[in-house]
Amino acid sequence: MADPTPVFEDLRAESEELDRLVAELSPEQWALATPAPRWTVAHQIAHLAWTDRSALLAVTDEDGFRALVEKALAAPDSFVDQGAEEGATLPPDELLARWREGRTALDTALRASPPGARFPWYGPPMSAASMATGRLMETWAHGQDVADTLGVVRPPTDRLKHVARIGVRARDFAFGVRGLTPPAEDFRIELAAPSGDLWTYGPEDAPQRVTGPALDFCLLVTQRAHRTDLAVRADGPDADRWLDIAQAFAGPPGTGRPPKGDAG
Repeated sequence: MADPTPVFEDLRAESEELDRLVAELSPEQWALATPAPRWTVAHQIAHLAWTDRSALLAVTDEDGFRALVEKALAAPDSFVDQGAEEGATLPPDELLARWREGRTALDTALRASPPGARFPWYGPPMSAASMATGRLMETWAHGQDVADTLGVVRPPTDRLKHVARIGVRARDFAFGVRGLTPPAEDFRIELAAPSGDLWTYGPEDAPQRVTGPALDFCLLVTQRAHRTDLAVRADGPDADRWLDIAQAFAGPPGTGRPPKGDAG
């Protein structure tokens, strides 16, 4: 069994990077609208705080998490937004403290979990490493919304490998959630990492391929940028269709972002 410590460390580093981005913001900046409709910077951080606490319940209190799932099933279209809305009404310093406390508690709980343990989630049960990977993906994606709002360009890191891996593994889900039959064969995916390495997935001789920068692929599968604004390329009709619908997150299809030429 692989040691999950590296992904725990990467999640901590990703969270700390976003923390530095928002820690000194003025109340007016916390209220700025982000690319996500109706969400401010405060909503973005409140969502992360809420989801971290949901994950903590899943790891430490299965009955408590089951009650949370029941609430989600009762209001599937508004449950996530309600959590963000509640946190966004807090004063920024209180919201920031809540996020820090929650993510620290989750980090401690994940590191203390027994080897091989699996925890309930909104989809299939997850290992500690998978839980941390999902939290890193969300932290990076919502952090991108914040960075875009503030006009900050974040240098990409090889922590994106976790995001890319989720995006690759979620291929069939992206088809299925839209009522489409997933392709029968795997694709070959080759992504240029920020470090200069090449990340590869799927058979080398697969007839359909996806290639491009890892950063662009991650922006695509988290739906933080439109495909036409990215240097990700597909070879094959099914691979091409996938790039139009890819998503690394659970739940219904997202609306994505408009092309830059259509923004505003």
